[in-house]
Amino acid sequence: MSSLSNLLENNRRWASDRIEQQKDFFQRLANIQTPQYLWIGCSDSRVPANEIVALNPGELFVHRNVGNVVVHTDLNCLSVIQYAVDVLEVKHIMVVGHYGCGGVRAALINRRYGLIDNWLRHIQDVHQKYRSKVESAGEMDKQVDRLCELNVIDQTLNVCETTVIQDAWARGQSLQVHGWIYGLHDGLIRDLKITMDSADDMAAIYQRAITIL
Repeated sequence: MSSLSNLLENNRRWASDRIEQQKDFFQRLANIQTPQYLWIGCSDSRVPANEIVALNPGELFVHRNVGNVVVHTDLNCLSVIQYAVDVLEVKHIMVVGHYGCGGVRAALINRRYGLIDNWLRHIQDVHQKYRSKVESAGEMDKQVDRLCELNVIDQTLNVCETTVIQDAWARGQSLQVHGWIYGLHDGLIRDLKITMDSADDMAAIYQRAITIL
């Protein structure tokens, strides 16, 4: 337990600094949650969602899993999306992958880890669909990065195809879904040019994003 004492001390210092900067910070945070954004990202510890877009606690609703995968049978992810859309009424959903993703690499080289192999199967499906596009990227690191991009684009479409998003658009709710990717090497986010705000032209927008990679 003693090895965690530094984390508790960090927490006390962080809370104290917040109060010093803004005395009612935690009171306001406890009483209201009105984020405009849902971030669906990878569990990788090097990708701190709030920090890299400079947002405070309460400003970004977050769901993370290995490989930023959105599966229509994943009730955890779907519940987060529904709460964000139907209750919080977020205006933007960002599916955010990152270059050099370990989950994507494992899926690409078919490395076995155990239970997680079943989860990475979803990324392998993306690879099989776009094998030639991945292989044409060049050496292995570049292939991994290309599959990271393709995975984000596919998962963005998966979000848009959920009943939650389709129903929101059908009732006229203002909601955009975006596909982004983060660079560990430079800290910058790249827009993968897939943004959807209605059920119209989804296939064309998706295909254009794939084509321009």
